[in-house]
Amino acid sequence: MHKTLLGIALVAVVLLALAPTAMSSETATPPTLTAKSSSYGRVLFDGRGHVLYAFTRDAKGRSACYGACAKAWPVYFAKGGLNAGAGVKRSLLGTTNRRDGRRQITYAGRPLYYYVGDAKAGQILCQNAVEFGGTWLVVRPSGKLVR
Repeated sequence: MHKTLLGIALVAVVLLALAPTAMSSETATPPTLTAKSSSYGRVLFDGRGHVLYAFTRDAKGRSACYGACAKAWPVYFAKGGLNAGAGVKRSLLGTTNRRDGRRQITYAGRPLYYYVGDAKAGQILCQNAVEFGGTWLVVRPSGKLVR
């Protein structure tokens, strides 16, 4: 009986470790970037309805967000191709390589991120937040930042 409970607990831990998190964008289907209405006007969201942010400290299309920064502001990763959804200009969609070789999705040359506190689709809790040496802003479909 004791071994059975231990086995069940071990399986549960493994399954939880393998399950995708709410902020994970590395899925088998290509990421889709869309533009939707928000309290800040039309801004960029991923295909699941989570808002995306840009970091003013990023320069020349390269991310300056690593370590504790990337824990608070998870990267919008690309795995495979990219899809331009409704309201998004395909010509502004791209990627940049991070130091670990993974590809981060960019829009108008700006690397894109989530905010870890935006747990539900449609939430925008950290617009114009100043953290990690820069400002975090949502992005318009034109590629301009919402200030």
